Amino acid sequence: MRITHLVAERSTCIRRKVGAVAVKDKRILATGYNGSPAGLRHCSDTGCIRDLLNIPSGQRHELCRGLHAEQNIIVQAAVHGISITGSSIYCTTQPCLICTKMLINCKVESIYFAGGYPDELAQDMLIEAGINFRFLPHESK
Repeated sequence: MRITHLVAERSTCIRRKVGAVAVKDKRILATGYNGSPAGLRHCSDTGCIRDLLNIPSGQRHELCRGLHAEQNIIVQAAVHGISITGSSIYCTTQPCLICTKMLINCKVESIYFAGGYPDELAQDMLIEAGINFRFLPHESK
């Protein structure tokens, strides 16, 4: 989980820095953090649309310049031709519903997260999909 928190430091999100790592057979397959698409201005440069519009956390995900850390794992893996099927995903924050649905379709085996997120439907869908998910607190050393 420490590596996941290091990855989160690369985030350019003003609201919440999130990192994620895909691991299989004790090997890191891909990493991701939340931020704007490659080559575009970051929210740290443009300002946060969500703050400007007073959008609460967990709502209206489409109104944001950035991708989520889990989405960036999927994109990075796809660009480099790496399958994340059967992998474990470690996240600083529990995946939202959109990321949960994407990870289900990627056939990940398990999801571990250090911080909660207010999304009961995401949890229900993980249970229904049979994906192991669990709170795994970050330990500082």
